[in-house]
Amino acid sequence: MFKFLVPASLAVLLVEMLMIGPRLVESDIEGNLGGTMPVPTSVDGLSLAPVLVVDGLEEPTDVVGDPLSDRLFVVEKAGRVRIVDEGRIIEDPFVDLRDWVESTGNEQGMLSMRFHPEFADNGRVFFFFTDSAGTSQLVAARVAAGNRDVVDSVTLERILSIPQYGQYHQSGSMFFGPDGYLWVSLGDGGGIGDPQGHGQDVNDINATVIRIDVDNGEPYAIPDDNPFVGEEGRAEIWAYGLRNPWRITYDATTGLVYIPDVGQEGSEELNVVDVHDGGHNFGWSVSEGSVCYDADTCDMSGHTMPVYQYLHDGNGCAIIGGGVYRGELMPEIQGHYFFADFCVGWVRSVVLDHLDTYLVVDWTPDREDRLGNISTIGFDRHGEMYVANLQGEIYRLELNRQ
Repeated sequence: MFKFLVPASLAVLLVEMLMIGPRLVESDIEGNLGGTMPVPTSVDGLSLAPVLVVDGLEEPTDVVGDPLSDRLFVVEKAGRVRIVDEGRIIEDPFVDLRDWVESTGNEQGMLSMRFHPEFADNGRVFFFFTDSAGTSQLVAARVAAGNRDVVDSVTLERILSIPQYGQYHQSGSMFFGPDGYLWVSLGDGGGIGDPQGHGQDVNDINATVIRIDVDNGEPYAIPDDNPFVGEEGRAEIWAYGLRNPWRITYDATTGLVYIPDVGQEGSEELNVVDVHDGGHNFGWSVSEGSVCYDADTCDMSGHTMPVYQYLHDGNGCAIIGGGVYRGELMPEIQGHYFFADFCVGWVRSVVLDHLDTYLVVDWTPDREDRLGNISTIGFDRHGEMYVANLQGEIYRLELNRQ
């Protein structure tokens, strides 16, 4: 069982946050909310139990809820998408791109998929993967006529190709924003310390979050309000200065975009900004969050600091982004943003209040109960939460009311 300790409600959490001061140990890392970051704390109350949904998958990298049913679509690193229905893997894959996908590198492979917001009408779906030449590809396709359980391979079309310079830092997570535009996270292309200098180069779309209109243009159009439209820099870019942003997501209730970024040597960071506020520079490779990279001092003026970061001092080494819980079965944790660490296996959540108040909750299970190398946290169409690991397992997180 996860020994996650969570509040009975967000209101109780915020009250206790003010009352239990000694349990919030300040660190020497500063966030963008104007104060020091708290060490993760716990609040007595409830716990979560992981319930095994399915195993036998091949290195799952993404879990996406079917917008039309209670099934799950699971991306496998090698290049397939499998459908999980009531704990059973349907034999025929939704799509099989293994002949196209290069997955031998640690961070290569098929990395994500997303359904178009109007999938029920247009049957359109998007995939992000590394091709056989080592180039990242964003492609779109449509399901077969009369059969939504399989992609019609004839409809596959390339939307965007991103040159890579190694097998690492491919990123490639996606979401559709409130405006219907597709947002995609892109890593710096690999190499220790960003040797290509992509992080601070706005004329290159590596190391960025891009925002594009996939319903217009050939193969896409640029939204007029993107921050670099009419300015120096790639017009697709919405934010930059990122190393390997793994699993960006958008919370429609608050209008916040969550951008976790895997660090190099020093720290892991979680950035959170308003969906209407583009142009942020998150600092890589001048800095890792609020810590200078490979230098005693550095100029971080103009950088957006993370709301939370943790050091590589036994706490972990690779942040795995998740999302904000908005399901109905666990109202006590409504509004928590969940994330994990790939190397150590803990799960934590951050609670934000309009970017003015926050608390980090440590939901870490005992070491023997950890769930392997967590690769992603996903949600079904009802907003319920699932954790997948590279060992091929998917767990649903359920509330244990003690």
